[in-house]
This record gives sequence, structure tokens and C-alpha cells, in this order.
Amino acid sequence: MGDVKDPTIVQTASNSSASTNLQHPKLNRRQFIVAGGAATAAFTLVPRHVLGGPGFVAPSEKITLAHIGCGTEGLREMPELLAMKEVQIVAVCDPMKDGHNYVDWSPDGLRSELARVIGDPGWRRGRPGIPGGREVAKEVIERYYARQRGMEAFKGCATYNDFRELLENEPDVNGVKIMTPDHLHATVAIAAMRKGKHTMVHKPLANRVFEARLVVETARRTKVATHFLPASDGMNIRTIMAWIDDGAIGTLREIHNWSNRPVWPQYPVIPTDRPPIPEGFDWTLWLGPSLDRPYHPHYTNAVFRGWYEFGGGSIADMGHYSLWPVFQLFDLDAPVSVESTPSHVCTLRGQVAVTIRNDYSFPYACTIHFKFAAKGDRGPLELFWYDGSMKPPTPEELEVDGKQFEPEGMMFVGDKGKILAEFRGENPRLIPEEKMRSYQAKGLPEIPHYDGLEGVAAWVQTCKGGPHTYGDFLLARPISDAFNLGAVSLRLGGKRLLFDSQNMRVTNHPDANNCLVRAYRKGWELKAKEA
Repeated sequence: MGDVKDPTIVQTASNSSASTNLQHPKLNRRQFIVAGGAATAAFTLVPRHVLGGPGFVAPSEKITLAHIGCGTEGLREMPELLAMKEVQIVAVCDPMKDGHNYVDWSPDGLRSELARVIGDPGWRRGRPGIPGGREVAKEVIERYYARQRGMEAFKGCATYNDFRELLENEPDVNGVKIMTPDHLHATVAIAAMRKGKHTMVHKPLANRVFEARLVVETARRTKVATHFLPASDGMNIRTIMAWIDDGAIGTLREIHNWSNRPVWPQYPVIPTDRPPIPEGFDWTLWLGPSLDRPYHPHYTNAVFRGWYEFGGGSIADMGHYSLWPVFQLFDLDAPVSVESTPSHVCTLRGQVAVTIRNDYSFPYACTIHFKFAAKGDRGPLELFWYDGSMKPPTPEELEVDGKQFEPEGMMFVGDKGKILAEFRGENPRLIPEEKMRSYQAKGLPEIPHYDGLEGVAAWVQTCKGGPHTYGDFLLARPISDAFNLGAVSLRLGGKRLLFDSQNMRVTNHPDANNCLVRAYRKGWELKAKEA
């Protein structure tokens, strides 16, 4: 695809103060996550005390929400939205009408939880498979609101199979929540923001470097309220940061993060059989911007994550939870280099063992090594990601205690010691145990406090003119660059990539630049000049 340099994106990349500081020149990302920022978008509201008593939320104060993506994860998170008095879901969208072939982590867990939420233990009991789709979502929403209002029936949720029609036909929608497969995140988010809709999206922001940058740039231009759903306020990492600043492990050199993902099937070959498209499923709309290919269930539902075209791999699935606050608090920019070690799969061809050449699906296991340049008072930093049950070698400090790593965890390595934590930074402690006891005895440092709202509640506040959330899209470019570059390195068999962030180019392997963008189906192209 040649040179993918884009003048709009390059201009954004060079404007580091704008992308980092969210119009607060004296705040870096580390300060922003604790202090917050001022939002730019607001509603005209009628105060609730004028129209009702305690707990009453006037219709003019509600966020009218469109829920785009009604698979298992979208449905699993829906009860939180339904319970929020300041949010009303008025439209849902999914290319599946009413399905029962979804993939989940238990055969009846999702159905039984939704049945509990709507107050009907027998809801859909006995039907085959795991439910999902826009009609399922509509049924849950309307039955919940009917129960909440003490009504026998409630009709107030529109359904769409095409998000473009929803955005065109529902002008009164204030905001959208995007729970689609990864390859649609950027396409839907950009369309929503260009329509002036406040926008939430699940991880990743996009599964291409170019698309993620375009999402960030579109958020900057439209000034809508945005929130990246896997983001956290970073309390655990702030504790670790305070210890590092206090000199507990000397100068920080490395951060290691390991996960037992994938916990879904990943396929080393492209399927060749041709099962029928499920009834009520619009396969073409599910593909969205991706090039045409025959339908197969190995691409859809929870297993989409394992394909470079549709997913972002294990790091996109889980790394955003653990590493989002690391990128913010340590003020990381895009990595200067990325190198990976993917596992491989062999097969027999005739009587000859061969390695399957694979540039279409993520490996069963891998490591990814990121290098970040020094910045401010922080020196160069190296970040190591491990998945598929891969882990770093057990350090001597842990051997002293007769222990080894848990299946998931984090480790911060300095020139004078190590901090070990659970996967998202929980339960941090110096190792060995004796060193932790000594450190506690001298008195632990004070931890900077975050006193804002969290998650969706924070986004609702932003929609109404409150501060930016700690998951504002404007903070997401460095982590999106890193994770998407990791996928490119894996896709190219583990190549070490040197990255020029300002020009959005891999400098040492020109072929890698083709993977920074997507080959679009006609009519679905994303272009920076339209942001």
C-alpha cells in the first residue's frame, strides 16, 4: 500500500501538548488521571429539583443512549446501564436479529443473569444455545423498564441491523455505547462522533494504528464526551508509582505483564468449509469495512479476537485493563521499537513436517517487547507482554520466599529491587517478603487520591459538562499505537520494528507499513481529511 503518511495524522502526532494535555498545558497524563480536566460538550438541562423529588431524573437530564453491539459482552454489561437513572437506552443495533449460537464462558450464566435482572427466572429457559442479538437486547431493555416503572409493558426501544441507519434515523440520541467486534470500533465511533454523539467504546479503540489515531483526532475535532471502557483510575498503579518515586526499587528499568489469555479458540488455518449463514444474521454488515469473505462461525462471536482482521489478540483484550494506567501515569508515548516472539504450529503434508506460515491469526502464545524513550525525569523504559501462559523467569527474590509467579501478574523492575503485583496491579508488594516488611516499617508514602466518578458514571458527568474521564479518547493514542504495532510484529513473524511516531511509519521494514492500515471494502473507507 506504500506510503501511509497522512498530513492530518502527522500534524496531530507532532502536536504532543494537545494530544497529551487535553487543553491543560501544565498537566501531563500522569497529573491528568488524578486531577481531571474540563469537558467541552454539555446539554441544556432542567434542574431535577424543579420537576421531582429525591431520586427523580427529569427526561431532559437523561442521556438517551444507543447500544451498538448486542452480543454476549454487550448484554452482560447492559444491566449496569439499565440501572442508571440518568441513562435511558432508546435504540439497539446488531446484524444478528435473535440468535442462539453465541460463545460464552458458561452455558447458562448470561441467560440466568439477564433473567434475574428482568425479574423472570424462567425467561428463555429451555431454548437451545446462548442468546444474543438486537431482539434479545430490546426484550431485556423493555422488560426492565416496565418493571422499573411498575408497568405491564413498556415500548420504547428501536432496533436496527445497520448502525448507519440508526445514526441517521435517531437524531434525539445523545450518546452511543459501542460493543461490536474490534474491526468495527473505529468505523462506528467515528461515524457517531461526526454526528455529534457522545461516545463510549470497548477495547481496543481500533485494531489498526491509522484507525485508532483517526478516532483520537475525530474526538479532538468534534469535542464530544468520550470514554474508553477498559480504562481505570489507576489506584493500584498509583500506589506502585508512589513507591518507585520514594526510591523503593531505585530507578525503574522494566515492566513485565503476563496473562493466561487466550481463553478462547484460536485457529491456525483459514476455514475452508462453507456452513450456512445463521437465520437473521446479516453477514455483510458484520464484515463492515473488511473485505468480503465466506461466512464461518470461527470468525464471529467471542472468537473474532484471534484474527488479525477482526481482533486485537490477547494484549488488546486484557492489556488495556492492566496497562492503561501505566501508560498514563508513566507518561508513555508511542514505543520507539517493538519486537515479538510468536509461537508457531506445525502440520504434516504427506509425510513431511512443516511449519504453517500464518499472517492471518494470532499465535497461541507470544511475548512482545516494547522500548520507550526517556522523557522528562524518567529514563528509557522497557515493557514486556506475555500471553498464552508465558511468563518471565522466576526472579531470585521470589525464589528466596519459596514461591513462583501466579498465572497472571505484573512486575516492576528497578536497579535496586522489584515490585510484584497481581494482573491489574492489585496487591503490590516488594519482593522478597523481608524487604516489604522493612519498607513498611519505615512508613509507606502517601498515595495521590482520585476523587472523581468512575466508568460510565464519569462519562455521564462529562456529557453534562463535567470533567473529562480518565478514559478520554485523547489519552488513548500511545497505548493504541503500541498494541497495534505489537500485532504487526506478530503478523510479520516477530520482526523488530522501529517506529517513527511523528510520521506514523515503520522505518526499518517498509512492508510493515501496509499493516498499519486496513484494506477497505468499497464504500467503507475511512479518511483522515473527513475527521
